Amino acid sequence: MIQETIVITQNSLGLAHIAPMGIHVSATGDEFIILPFRPSTTLNNLLETKTAVLNYCDDVRVFAGCLTGRKDWPLKPAEKINGQVLACALAHTELELVRVVDDETRPKLVCKAVHTANHAPFKGFNRAQYSVLEAAILISRLHMLPLEKIQAEIDYLRIGLEKTAGDRELEAWSWLMAVIEAHKASLPLAGVIA
Repeated sequence: MIQETIVITQNSLGLAHIAPMGIHVSATGDEFIILPFRPSTTLNNLLETKTAVLNYCDDVRVFAGCLTGRKDWPLKPAEKINGQVLACALAHTELELVRVVDDETRPKLVCKAVHTANHAPFKGFNRAQYSVLEAAILISRLHMLPLEKIQAEIDYLRIGLEKTAGDRELEAWSWLMAVIEAHKASLPLAGVIA
């Protein structure tokens, strides 16, 4: 199973790095696999300090914000490891790295939970929140997917957004759409004769 979370790692100087990431969770729930691409701050920090915090959050602005350069979210100290927790997290799990399966592109970092805490109830995602999460995943793959596919997905996701969005979801969506527009503007014009 893959859970969409916010992963916070920090380097040996205590500088936190916040990244949205799909985390693989074992069927028994006792192993968490983080698969960062090389190069990555998450990978470097986890290899350096051997710890990370998974944050379970329903404020989709954090997901969209991290992908659009807005990484200054309020943090608080973790409880059992030297790490940071999102202040808006509904729950968090503190992890220790136990094994690395190396790979040139995407190493597999196998972690175990050392502490989990619940802070507030999760009441579910509405369609707008789902739309923002899916759009954020598309934004993270702009360099891998054809623009036509991204645009078709965005057009479909916009339907749920327009029906159920609140202010937070609309703000997050606007950040993501600005990135898509900037990406489109950076592409060479097809079919233009010089």
